[in-house]
Amino acid sequence: MKQTIQDTSDEVLIAAALNGSLTAWNALVRRHERQVYNFSLRFTGNPDDARDLMQEVFLGLYRNLENFRGQSQLTTWLFRIGHNKAVDMARRRQAGPVVTTLDDEVHAEVPQADDEAELPDRHLQEQQSNARIQRVLQQLPVEQRLVVELKIFQELTFDDIAEIESISANTAKTRFYAALKKLKSLLESTP
Repeated sequence: MKQTIQDTSDEVLIAAALNGSLTAWNALVRRHERQVYNFSLRFTGNPDDARDLMQEVFLGLYRNLENFRGQSQLTTWLFRIGHNKAVDMARRRQAGPVVTTLDDEVHAEVPQADDEAELPDRHLQEQQSNARIQRVLQQLPVEQRLVVELKIFQELTFDDIAEIESISANTAKTRFYAALKKLKSLLESTP
């Protein structure tokens, strides 16, 4: 049975990319781009900034690919790069939180309704709810926002988050629960 590029492990693709295979590099990017884009979008709140951040993450990966030792999953390493690039981006913008704009690229999955007329209303309500959550997330400090992103949206463990952010697992937990408390307060106080 012939193995397809989709069935090839990240480690094999990395080795091939390091040997000059553009096909392997493209396969790595395609495999992880959605996850990196979603991370970037939730961090920046803006599709254009998210694409810029995603590009920086993959550029960082490309420049440092030979340093990947396989001691963790590639996604963990990608989020480490993403974390560093996101912090750099936030520092460059020192003007405060990023303004959230949402367009067609950010949308919730449309639930099934018995009455087709209900679908547009439900979809609109979900979009408004997602936009509200995005606005509130943007109000969190960068460290807390990154922990929330990695824990909730990327479903990483506190140990993985600690590795990515070069902090202890207890610090990751503290930031996460402090962020949840602040999110709750912000959601209760904003319409």
